Amino acid sequence: MLFDLTDLRLFIHIAELKSLTRSAERMHMSLAAASNRVKELEARFGTRLLYRENKGVQLSPAGETLLAHAQQFMQMVERLKSEMQQYNNGIKGHIRIFANTTAVTEFMPEVLGRFLGVHPQVNVALEERLNQDIVRGVQEGTADIGIAAGPVQGAGLEIIPFSTDRLVLATAQDHPLATRGQIGFAETLDYQHIGLHEGSTLQHFLARAAHEAGQRLQLRIQVRGFEAMCRMVENNVGVAILPHSSALRLSRSMKLALVELTEPWAVRERSVVVQKLDALPLYARELVDFICTMEAEHGGLRGTTGTLRA
Repeated sequence: MLFDLTDLRLFIHIAELKSLTRSAERMHMSLAAASNRVKELEARFGTRLLYRENKGVQLSPAGETLLAHAQQFMQMVERLKSEMQQYNNGIKGHIRIFANTTAVTEFMPEVLGRFLGVHPQVNVALEERLNQDIVRGVQEGTADIGIAAGPVQGAGLEIIPFSTDRLVLATAQDHPLATRGQIGFAETLDYQHIGLHEGSTLQHFLARAAHEAGQRLQLRIQVRGFEAMCRMVENNVGVAILPHSSALRLSRSMKLALVELTEPWAVRERSVVVQKLDALPLYARELVDFICTMEAEHGGLRGTTGTLRA
């Protein structure tokens, strides 16, 4: 036989981590054992699969081909496992999700709370990533499901829109901008902003928007979540831009004013991103259904249409 499942899992990890050492650690095997498996694969296929460099390893063209087939093969294995679960309750499913900031902090906790309650045999790994990393993760097979906001493009992917949200400006109620009905993003850049942590998808997006406007986002402080952000806003530390769904929820317990942004990009469509929905394990397809169904139950937009209110 040319390979086994361990070979394929190892090779996928190598492609993801760009490191033979770290891949061996993840597979709980010695570096020598991992290296031997790669050499045996190369010998069996009669071609080089990896280029070993000082900073790690890179896939050869043949390695890229093997990776694509390995990812598809492992997805088929996962689907087989899920279909057989009804006969063996001891098997557990695992779903890897890359998602943007709003998904991780706002609606996915509720979705996963209900989903895992009726699927105790399934485990989920949820990671916050930038939009481009979400798409790349799904394309490369390091994520089963991606959740992104805004325009999503990716060759060979299925993109399933499920709701829309709007970015708004949050200020303290006595702030000079609090009584504005609408405001352009550029005008908010005259004020100190409260931002999310480095690596946040939203923070990365706003910094890029400011750069494209020929200005700089003046960050007074960066925090870990929307609640901390709005606490700072409430106490006039600065203004903040965040999803209206989050701002509306937090305004019920804080003294905030919400102002609509006039930029077209402020209205963002949320989408589930997968390689091929039908190829996902049954439990992963059911999670996609959960996401879409629960958002529909909340009106799809969670209060983001019509007049903004705090």
